[in-house]
Amino acid sequence: MKYKVTPNNKTREMRDDDFIVSKTDLKGKIEYANRIFMEFAQMSEQELLGQPHNVIRHPDMPRAIFKLLWDTVQSGKEIFAYVKNMAKDGSAYWVLANVTPVRNDKEEVVGFYSVRRKPSKKALDAVIPIYKAMLEEEKRNEARNQIESSTKILQNLLQEKGMSYEEFVLSI
Repeated sequence: MKYKVTPNNKTREMRDDDFIVSKTDLKGKIEYANRIFMEFAQMSEQELLGQPHNVIRHPDMPRAIFKLLWDTVQSGKEIFAYVKNMAKDGSAYWVLANVTPVRNDKEEVVGFYSVRRKPSKKALDAVIPIYKAMLEEEKRNEARNQIESSTKILQNLLQEKGMSYEEFVLSI
């Protein structure tokens, strides 16, 4: 069941002690969602389970960030990333996500575990203009060039700062 949700101007803020938790399979289909996830997504467990995690993707998110996220976790590494999500009613909520590969007893990656918490205002003030510039770059390009051109904006910024994406995320 794919929802056709239109973003609105409402923004919801996580509480300081909230943790959104989910587990997905290798393809990103949700296998577990905690109560806080259901609350912010405004969906029941039944509506979330089996759905691709991008069911909550906000259109303001650059595709390049998701490519970076997926490339990182599929290579077996964890990642921290700021993500703007969208609830079923079209409202938005920002999270600081930590996504970690789940391994079986043979050390093979069998899924992904994500814990999201409330981002600081300082972090959002730093991230939002970057994501906006990346998204504008994606919109200026043909679909096949969007991620590459958007990634260059992020790479140039990180090069100027002399740090990796993770170092940047954890520094703000």
